[in-house]
Amino acid sequence: MNVSRIALAGGIALSSVVLLSGTAFAHVSVQPQGEAAKGGYATVNIKVPNERDNASTVKVEVNFPTDHPLASVMPQPVPGWKAEVTKAKLAKPLELHGKKINEAVSKVTWTADGSKIGPGQFQQFPLSLGQLPEDTDQLVLKAIQTYDNNEVVRWIEESKEGADEPQNPAPVLKLSAATGDHHGGGAAKADDKAGHDKAGHDEKSHTEAAGSHADSGSSDTTARVLGIVGILVGIAGVAFGVLAGRRRSA
Repeated sequence: MNVSRIALAGGIALSSVVLLSGTAFAHVSVQPQGEAAKGGYATVNIKVPNERDNASTVKVEVNFPTDHPLASVMPQPVPGWKAEVTKAKLAKPLELHGKKINEAVSKVTWTADGSKIGPGQFQQFPLSLGQLPEDTDQLVLKAIQTYDNNEVVRWIEESKEGADEPQNPAPVLKLSAATGDHHGGGAAKADDKAGHDKAGHDEKSHTEAAGSHADSGSSDTTARVLGIVGILVGIAGVAFGVLAGRRRSA
């Protein structure tokens, strides 16, 4: 087998791995924007990729758990899509800011209204969630994806610890540990980020100044070396001229 055949075989194998990997991970998922802490509020994106080469996604439905209900679920408008929030009565009312909540959001449905998720594309649907439960480490948000050829894919299978990922896994929102202040954490983080950015800027300025100084010193050293080399070359030329003159006189 020659080198070209080996390269071709390797390229085909690599392409197969990439394609298979893309298919395995191209499923509906939920991604928090920042922190999703227990007892707090969070903004998340429902990421919906299109897995079909000959159809487009025209409807997405995300269902929320009834065992850990959320009193507030607000979708951010997405151009070309219509969002509908469905609520359901609670068997056990929730208490939120001193008030009893008798119903919670059971699902949010996005329907194409002038737009679609075409082959090779994905769409993100932002949601504001709260108040997140404090008695669980995650929320399973089962999703249903509908294509314009009437195919329906149900992302509702829950992953089990120690087992392989199911074929159609349900999106899972991981919750971090509760913070002392459910509403004030953002400002503190902003201050920390500003301080970090300032420190980083000062450090960068110092580094650039040091680099500039080093470049200047390097330039001076180079100039000195070139000057010395020039002097040596001049001396060698004079010596050669004198020696040649003596040979002609002889």
